[in-house]
Amino acid sequence: MAQPRILILRAPGTNCDEEAAHAFSLAGGVPEKLHVNRVLEQPQRLGEFQVLCIPGGFSYGDDIAAGRILGNQIQHHLAESLESFRESGKLILGICNGFQVLLKTNLLASADERGPTATLTLNDSGRFETRWVRLSVESGKCVFLSGIREMELPVALAEGKCVARDEGVFSRMDSGGQLVLRYSSGAGTPRLAGSLAQIPYPENPNGAMGDVAGICDATGRVLGLMPHPERFVDATQHPRWTREPCEVGEGLRMFQNAVRYFM
Repeated sequence: MAQPRILILRAPGTNCDEEAAHAFSLAGGVPEKLHVNRVLEQPQRLGEFQVLCIPGGFSYGDDIAAGRILGNQIQHHLAESLESFRESGKLILGICNGFQVLLKTNLLASADERGPTATLTLNDSGRFETRWVRLSVESGKCVFLSGIREMELPVALAEGKCVARDEGVFSRMDSGGQLVLRYSSGAGTPRLAGSLAQIPYPENPNGAMGDVAGICDATGRVLGLMPHPERFVDATQHPRWTREPCEVGEGLRMFQNAVRYFM
């Protein structure tokens, strides 16, 4: 098919839409930024696109809670349209605030449950965290993470601690291959299935249960993650780029996977 079209969904307070559009453009896609009000007015416009990306920022100022207002808008007014979007084989990506938004909907619910199965709450440190973190990919089912085993990406978060509804839900999501991205110490120690153990701060920058940094749905076509892959698409964006040169930014591979899926 022709180059896939990507919808970058904006809302008041979104501030990473330009970076997300740039990343998809570098990967060979055709991004278009649309305000959520335009999509609410014309939900049929979703049919024009192959990928939906909800980028980072502070949608609606993160009033009430991070991502809550935009998540409620989507769940109450676009749930059926987005379910059809997903079931037609298309992709959805939520980055940082976009991950917080997705968790307020049913799009990341585990296969046998409805309603949010996890949430993102205040960091254990009690402050905004911005730093580079190591990440390991824990499952091969996610389209965006295909062929990737580890990455180093930046985070910028105040409500980034991923917490499942309860330990049973965590275990079911883990066994279902949905907990696809974890903070890592880089030590190479294998993780036991269902383990809630955490690596120490700052490797786990927020105290996330089981070091979870990203969750996908049962199809592997919907992904939410706290780190920012769109902020590492060029080698020179890494703070150690002069000492540890690489050809491209590691985050670019995620956007390339999304575009390649349709081409």
